[in-house]
Amino acid sequence: MTTCFKLALCQLQVTADKKLNLRHARAAVQEAAGRGCRLAALPEMFNCPYGNRYFPAYAEEFPDGETIRCLAGLAKEYGIYLVGGSIPERSAGRLYNTSFVFGPDGNLLARHRKIHLFDIDIPGGISFKESATLAAGNSLTLFTTPFCRIGVAICYDIRFPELTRAMALQGIHLLVLPAAFNMTTGPAHWELTMRARALDNQIFVAAVSPARDNQAEYVAYGHSMVTSPWGEVLVQAADGPAVLTADIDLAQLHRIREQLPLLKHRREDVYFSIGSTS
Repeated sequence: MTTCFKLALCQLQVTADKKLNLRHARAAVQEAAGRGCRLAALPEMFNCPYGNRYFPAYAEEFPDGETIRCLAGLAKEYGIYLVGGSIPERSAGRLYNTSFVFGPDGNLLARHRKIHLFDIDIPGGISFKESATLAAGNSLTLFTTPFCRIGVAICYDIRFPELTRAMALQGIHLLVLPAAFNMTTGPAHWELTMRARALDNQIFVAAVSPARDNQAEYVAYGHSMVTSPWGEVLVQAADGPAVLTADIDLAQLHRIREQLPLLKHRREDVYFSIGSTS
């Protein structure tokens, strides 16, 4: 594996026009490839507005959906690994919030269905219930590239430390997170959560949001960012459309794990013991 590579987070403006959203995605991926990125990632629900009333109308089936074919074509055309944000996926009569990952040959490498559905009610903040339309996934998603092993999760999944730790124990160096934190949770927890997951698991975390649209029904926070295994913010976008790039230095990751071997020092014999303590 190489020790350093460049990735891109494509913070896109999402509209009600699917074809326009796909044009935005194409332009961003083209820019990312032109800047030497070997991996690019798109935001959560990048092909449609984020809302339960939109998901059924914009949903696609693998492999023939318009967005899915576009993602495969972009990965192949530009010879990159592409984490295709997420879209509403229809499968066996159910809808999922799904991220499709394609390799430089245009073939599907992985498919992540959001595991933890965003069902919340914050008084004075936001109320949303993804489970009103979406079903939950039930598996970890990892794939291997010539430069590192990568995990994929979607938005609310990052709130559950057990999930990221499970992927870290299976060898990921980087977690890619298409996500759409909102204007209640974003200012409070976006940066904090990404830094925490990176620090605790000694991995890079790349979180990619839609651009902010203050006229939308659901207003995304923006601020796509990459955090290091030391818990540092390497790069962070503002709230508008952007192609954010970062150099991922795997040598740094390995140095940190050697100097502070958290994963080796875990005490499962204590954590999972049964019975009372003295």
